[in-house]
Amino acid sequence: MTKTTNRKAHEGRNIKRFREMLGIKQDALAADLGHDWNQQRVSLLEQRETIELDVLQQIAAVLHLPVEAIQNFDEEQAVNIISNTFNDQANGYNYYPNFNFNPVDKMVELYERMLQQQKEMIDRLEALMKK
Repeated sequence: MTKTTNRKAHEGRNIKRFREMLGIKQDALAADLGHDWNQQRVSLLEQRETIELDVLQQIAAVLHLPVEAIQNFDEEQAVNIISNTFNDQANGYNYYPNFNFNPVDKMVELYERMLQQQKEMIDRLEALMKK
């Protein structure tokens, strides 16, 4: 049984996750954001559940991410997709090759797949509501 919720992503926590995945420290992000930013302001921002769109756009530009990635990233969904993608033991043998890939590219790919699944679910729900 799958449990689904309509909880909103914690945008500050998502900024922290993406920043850490990119190997960027809070003070370095603050420096990239401009003179009115400092490490403490980034730290406080990462604790906030929702963040103003103009600030999200500024941070997304610095991190080279779509704003939607910060707004909608759901770690639980990403873990499910990763485990379903990379831990499929149905092939009958255990082969673990040494992959060379950029983890940020994989996260963006997973995020885009999650968005597509969400769009498909919304389309199905809208079709059911019209009936």
